[in-house]
This record gives sequence, structure tokens and C-alpha cells, in this order.
Amino acid sequence: MNKAELVEYIAQSAELPKTKASQALNGFIEAITKSLQQGNSVALTGFGVFNASDRKAREGRNPQTGEPMQIKASRVPRFKAGKALKEALN
Repeated sequence: MNKAELVEYIAQSAELPKTKASQALNGFIEAITKSLQQGNSVALTGFGVFNASDRKAREGRNPQTGEPMQIKASRVPRFKAGKALKEALN
């Protein structure tokens, strides 16, 4: 499912116009992004938890040449699925 299909699904299930559903989805994404930028996590009970974690600098290899190269430290988003989501998949 891509973003357009998700907007369509939200619009149908919430009986909203697509523009309102799109605004709601964009607001949701923006809220999660800002929260993670501020160092906070976002917990959606039963669904999962979004958080950011730090990756240390490390040595990697250039896949084209095989030469060693230094990879900078970075912050990356993480998602841990909740119990209800895990159970829904099994």
C-alpha cells in the first residue's frame, strides 16, 4: 500500500473527503517526525512505538570498489510493533 492508497482507505473508512484524509495523514506524519526530532518517542497502544536511536560511526566498504570507508554517526528512526499488531499478523 502506498500513500495514495492509504489516503483512499482513510477517506472511505472515516467517511471523509480525500483532501481531509490527506491532511490528517500528513499531520500524523509531521507529528511523529517532530516528536522524534525532539528526542521523544510516539507510542500508539496496541500498534507500536516509534523512536529514534543513535548509530555509532563505523567502518564500511564501498560496494563498487571494496575499499574501506568511514560511515558517519547518525540518528535513525525505529519502530517496534505492539502486541495487537503482532497478533493480527499471525
